[in-house]
Amino acid sequence: MTFLAELWLPILVSAVLVFIASSVIHMMLPIHKGDFGKLPNEDAVLEAMRGAGVRPGAYMFPCAENMKDMGSPDMLEKIKRGPVGWMTVTGPDGFNMNRSLGQWFAFCLLVGALTAYVGWTSLGAGAASGRVFRVTLVAAVLGHAVGHFHDSIWKGTRWGITFKFIFDGVVYGLITAGTFAWLWPDAV
Repeated sequence: MTFLAELWLPILVSAVLVFIASSVIHMMLPIHKGDFGKLPNEDAVLEAMRGAGVRPGAYMFPCAENMKDMGSPDMLEKIKRGPVGWMTVTGPDGFNMNRSLGQWFAFCLLVGALTAYVGWTSLGAGAASGRVFRVTLVAAVLGHAVGHFHDSIWKGTRWGITFKFIFDGVVYGLITAGTFAWLWPDAV
């Protein structure tokens, strides 16, 4: 845990800077404005969901009971007729901005701590800032950006939306790496 004692400042500063950058990207720039659309006839769809007793959870539709049923004629017809998709339903308190922002900051700290671990174990104190930047950039981009690919691969998210979130993650990685290069400790 030496890396935490040595790198707590860049972990904290990078998390704060990434948090600020993400706020700017999502609140001041129009890059994510069209990421989500409104359901047609939303009120009727929501009423039908309430009437069906849809509870908070993750859903796939149509959804086969097992792998064997995935290829059944009935399931193939349902898929052909559509719609096909994935849906996450939360409860009335499901989108609590304060809780989400707190969790996002905790995630930024986690990526910073993992980045610190990778940098510290591969470089140690006194490493040249260029090397620190390169190593921590890879670790931070892995933490902030690469995980978004699965949204398009498995959940049907449009690739354009996924690439916007990957772009955000690369920006966050650059901020994190720049912070670590700036605040990396000298050799003892």
